[in-house]
Amino acid sequence: MQKKSNKSSSVKTMADLLKRKEIRIPRIETGQKIMAKVVEITKKSVILDIGGKSEGLVIDDAFDEARDLIKTLAAGDEVWTKIIVPETSEGVTLLSLRQAAYEAFWNELTEAKNSSKEVTVLGKHANETGVSVEVDGVNGFIPISQLGKKAYSNPQELIGKRFPAKIIEIDRQKGRIVLSEKAVSEKDEVKLQEDALKALAGGEIVEGVIMKLTTFGAFVEIPASVGKKEIKIEGLVYITELSWEKRINLEEVYKVGDKIKVKVLGLRDGKLALSAKQAQKDPWEEVERKYKKDSKIEGKVARISDFGIFIEIEFGIEGLLHLTKIPPGRSFKVGEAVNCYIEEVDAKGRRISLGLVLTSKPIGYK
Repeated sequence: MQKKSNKSSSVKTMADLLKRKEIRIPRIETGQKIMAKVVEITKKSVILDIGGKSEGLVIDDAFDEARDLIKTLAAGDEVWTKIIVPETSEGVTLLSLRQAAYEAFWNELTEAKNSSKEVTVLGKHANETGVSVEVDGVNGFIPISQLGKKAYSNPQELIGKRFPAKIIEIDRQKGRIVLSEKAVSEKDEVKLQEDALKALAGGEIVEGVIMKLTTFGAFVEIPASVGKKEIKIEGLVYITELSWEKRINLEEVYKVGDKIKVKVLGLRDGKLALSAKQAQKDPWEEVERKYKKDSKIEGKVARISDFGIFIEIEFGIEGLLHLTKIPPGRSFKVGEAVNCYIEEVDAKGRRISLGLVLTSKPIGYK
């Protein structure tokens, strides 16, 4: 028996195919991002294939704002574009390369930072904290500590001028660029300082000189060695590392030019961290030996809080006279001498509980 051929059933016409799957041209909208391929670059435009029924163009202001990026492109390159006008009356799609140029700009800056390459900046404004600059149209900042000696003596001289600097910090999300002028103007000295920083193991106790006082600490210059050569490098003692005292008024205790012993803690975020209090003996190490339960002491009121009075027993050691231990009507003032007794010592927790020595029993006090 001859089998019936079903060959004809497998043959599909173009009409059949179109019925099974309708062919659509992608729809584009204003603001849409599209990966496009460069077809041609002229002096005033970039022609791109966006995979639709018409080509896309980058012209006029869109061309000017991406000029630096366009210089790096060639026919066949793919690049992200953004739709400005989906279709003009001539049937052309207008595109923007702003985002691609932005990404390329930050990538270039990151590469300059990683390779320690110099960039040219324009000085804009100067104040006591540093110099604001412009880096290819984006704002940057040079801290006062990153100015060379000549620029440091007169930062206003940099305003309106173009000069080289090196990028030391980048935060793309915040659009933040931090630079160093002295990394260029004093590059040999900076190299020596970098070598000296690398040679510091941490833990050394040295004598330094206070160069500057701020609300957050003190900048201290310490000696360091590179081979047989001794140089000076600057580190920061945060206010919490200046003293074992919990409250300290910098300007009352220190002044610029004072000598101070510091312990080298090491590099933190690329900066030399120092500690003055760790160069001294921790007063809490002797607390349990010196202060026994029920022993009487005389201290002075260091500070007053909602839950009691903090009494300074000795330098760096405070005890708490809790509110519940204070007789009704008894008031205190900072600096006042107070007779107390030790109720409890917790050296590990760095706490001492105090009771008030009474010369007479107040009315209503139990």
